[in-house]
Amino acid sequence: MKLASLKQADPKRGRDGKLVVVSDDLAWCADASHIAPTLQAALDDWANIAPALENLATDLAHEMIPMRRFHERDAAAPLPRAYQWADGSAYVNHVALVRQARSAEMPDSFWHDPLMYQGGSDGFLGPRDDIPLADEAWGCDLEAEVVVVTGDVPMGAKREQALDAILLVGLTNDVSLRNLIPGELGKGFGFFQSKPASAMSPVFVTPESLGDWWKDGKLHRKLMVDLNGQPFGRAEAGEDMTFDFGTLIAHAAKTRKLGAGTIIGSGTVSNRDADGGPGKPIADGGVGYSCLAEVRTIETINTGAPVTPFLKAGDTVRIWAEDDRHHPIFGVIEQTVARM
Repeated sequence: MKLASLKQADPKRGRDGKLVVVSDDLAWCADASHIAPTLQAALDDWANIAPALENLATDLAHEMIPMRRFHERDAAAPLPRAYQWADGSAYVNHVALVRQARSAEMPDSFWHDPLMYQGGSDGFLGPRDDIPLADEAWGCDLEAEVVVVTGDVPMGAKREQALDAILLVGLTNDVSLRNLIPGELGKGFGFFQSKPASAMSPVFVTPESLGDWWKDGKLHRKLMVDLNGQPFGRAEAGEDMTFDFGTLIAHAAKTRKLGAGTIIGSGTVSNRDADGGPGKPIADGGVGYSCLAEVRTIETINTGAPVTPFLKAGDTVRIWAEDDRHHPIFGVIEQTVARM
């Protein structure tokens, strides 16, 4: 089952969007607001509401109900705002490279204790919304990631219990302002200004609908990233993932319960090269990258200084994952950087 939230004509009267079920090929959708007005409302009573949504999705597949064309430009983030957004760093390869470029020691704890920060969740960007940027000197970067949405998770939940709490899977472009990060971290109190609004994929998908592509708390598909129309990243999301989503959720729930609608991010998807070294650009036979910081880091390691620039006004970013027929599974995040 695939779910989306359509933008309302008057956001002030419906800022959480209008819930729809979407066909597997993302061509059609059906109004689900008579079952649950918003995705958050569905998540709050998932055990009772999900079966009705599944029946609606089946009726849509058999063209038994009124339906309309699904246009991704009309979609808000599936959860236009969420009670919680916590982003992990499951691909420790990415962290190790960044620290290597800074000549910073890599603590051994990073390999068995996940990093995680709590981001702003009061407003996510839609999949086709511009990336607003007030100052290019801030170092705007894309970050292609996998996300999951949970139901209620009790405090102290173990990995298997956390895995059972995953209700939906999707993608995000977790925008970062890299040049603001050092100053914020230097204060010893974490990210804030350096982590503006993230964008979410047009649809979120139930794990059951992903079949073998979802296994052991990981999405086993390539995360495709194009930058200005050119292939930039083709990393395998299921590889080099040190911490699966069950582990990330259990980490987040160690000292607190998580409410239904919590979004957990994987962190930047990152693969090492086949020889075990840092990843290579696609043009050089590698799988590329899921953020600019990583390629800049590798340039720094190899030559002493980064060459690839951060995003600037007019740059376009495209993020998606494909099925076996090369069709997008979650739709496509496609954004242009806009100077504000």
